[in-house]
Amino acid sequence: MTVLTWSDDRVEQLKKLWEAGLSASQIAAELGNVTRNAVIGKVHRLGLSGRAKSPSSAAPRPRKARPAPHMMRVSRPIARGNTALAQAFEVEVEAEPVTYDNVVPMSQRLSLLELNEATCHWPVGDPSSPDFFFCGGKALSGLPYCAQHSRVAYQPAADRRRAPAKPAR
Repeated sequence: MTVLTWSDDRVEQLKKLWEAGLSASQIAAELGNVTRNAVIGKVHRLGLSGRAKSPSSAAPRPRKARPAPHMMRVSRPIARGNTALAQAFEVEVEAEPVTYDNVVPMSQRLSLLELNEATCHWPVGDPSSPDFFFCGGKALSGLPYCAQHSRVAYQPAADRRRAPAKPAR
């Protein structure tokens, strides 16, 4: 391994080549008997900067035109910062009509063994309690429930998604 000392002539040549915009590898090849890393180290120690741009990197590259996006962007409200102190806006929700699930005439109530294709299979109450029964009303053709219980059971997906969460009791 030979130890290279940087003579004044080699340092001046290094400075000129660096200012001309040559890469460290090119300078090392030009100087001879020196590595790219040695050139980089010397440039750093000399504090050389502000090198001239090489002709290839002086002009900005033309950018490729992007095709127009096919997706439509929808702006969404963005909560920034501490949201703990943000003002909470109350939304007035239209009150749902109260449905009385278990108001079924006594004569219409059926047990599991009494159900058939023509009767409503809507369960009312807790199955483990003795008061449990099925609606027993006239079922719509092809459905297991009467008209009232079909409206509850078969809601459109959009309505189900917009329904507010009911408070826990």
